[in-house]
Amino acid sequence: MNPYPAIRKVFQGVASRPQMFRMFDRHLQRPNRWEDDATPLYNGEWFEILPPLWICGSMFAMREFLTGSVTSVFFALRIDEAIRYFHGYCDLSHKASVETMRLAIIERESRPVRVLTRAERLEHIWSSTADDFRGYAGERWPEASRGKRTVMIYGGKDGTVLKLLEGLSDDEIAAKLPVQLRHLPSPIAA
Repeated sequence: MNPYPAIRKVFQGVASRPQMFRMFDRHLQRPNRWEDDATPLYNGEWFEILPPLWICGSMFAMREFLTGSVTSVFFALRIDEAIRYFHGYCDLSHKASVETMRLAIIERESRPVRVLTRAERLEHIWSSTADDFRGYAGERWPEASRGKRTVMIYGGKDGTVLKLLEGLSDDEIAAKLPVQLRHLPSPIAA
């Protein structure tokens, strides 16, 4: 039987936003990261963050801004008789941004048929592609493409190919999606 680990403060002072996210996975570099149980490393660790900027019922906003007036907002929403939890980034300089996001989440997650738009498929691909295999078009790209998001894809006999995310074909999108998402209908087909 393992004794309960010591509760320990792992950061002195109040963590800024970058420090907070770094602290969320401060054991990132450990050997065998995907093969061992990290519970003993994290269990009992704590650090101080700034208090929420505001709390309103089942929503609260972080005081640590990502950029400008954009910050994390956490939602606890009842959808189909179950409480589910969401995170979004909202620009608090726009008074309606939090409520607009809340309503958009409810509308999106309340659809009777599980569907994915092309934009949602592309966002999922971008979010789930490892940093080494995604990026932004640089100076080697035509002027109109610079700054747009890119991903590496398997190009068959051509090997791996760097393509604009927005330019992926339906077949390339399907190949990059996890199996359980490949055959979901689009809203037009639903």
